[in-house]
Amino acid sequence: MLNYRQLHYFWVVARTGSVTRAAEQLNLTPQTVSGQITLLEQTFGVALFQRVGRQLELTETGRQALPYAEQMFQLGDELHNVLRAQPGQQALALRVGVADVVPKSIVYRLIAPSMQLAEPVHITCREDKLERLLADLAVQRLDLVISDSPMPAHLDIKGYSHKLGECGISFFATQALAERYGPGFPNSLDGAPLLIPGQETMVRSRLLRWFAEQLIQPRIVGEFDDSALMQAFGQSGSGLFIGPSAIAEEVQAQQGVCLIGQTEMVRESFYAISVERRVSHPGIVAITEGARRELFT
Repeated sequence: MLNYRQLHYFWVVARTGSVTRAAEQLNLTPQTVSGQITLLEQTFGVALFQRVGRQLELTETGRQALPYAEQMFQLGDELHNVLRAQPGQQALALRVGVADVVPKSIVYRLIAPSMQLAEPVHITCREDKLERLLADLAVQRLDLVISDSPMPAHLDIKGYSHKLGECGISFFATQALAERYGPGFPNSLDGAPLLIPGQETMVRSRLLRWFAEQLIQPRIVGEFDDSALMQAFGQSGSGLFIGPSAIAEEVQAQQGVCLIGQTEMVRESFYAISVERRVSHPGIVAITEGARRELFT
């Protein structure tokens, strides 16, 4: 039978990366923490950690166990807050899953209206692959999933896709690259060093199709599932990169880059996926209405 105290020690050690730091956080001796984790490993006949030099690293089994432990203790913290809250003071919980291909800047703009409700809201955001998020949505571990695509037809999961909006794309670069490749857009993109979204994004295929139609062949120097990482490479001058036109001004201000050009021929769409056909959660209502009224006008 699973010993939750031992699992908690495993979780803290995995988070801190050290038995000593975990012991300090738990107000226990390192020997006690180490001994309890050993008992947990012996119970199931597996190794959760391994020594690599002086470092303590998770084994493959440990990496598989960690997400479950994180969810269990995250829910425990939420339950603690619910039970401790005074009547009338309890915050409205909003658990949002974000597909890892959705740009972080637009995620913030989408969720922000839920923070402006008169009723206090406690938001929990988790980023992951879309199918894993939808599986958690199906068992009500999440209230909402934000994605760049609607609910996949092949998944046997009950869910409804609410389109938040769509917009064209913009091309950004450092000032030096903008001066070189900006004039004559979009033909100037032929041969330009380009950073593009990864294969799991919906916009990638639309972008490549548009290039083919325009007879433009950029030099692709990097592919990224994480838009924030793509922007970081673009900010360093590694190449041009794209982003939703709805947040073009924010990207320029935050990343210190220049706008090269825009096209409406390549569109990015964003969806809120919920288990409700007609959303009733105040936070989700604020997200959907805010997106349609302010972000994608």
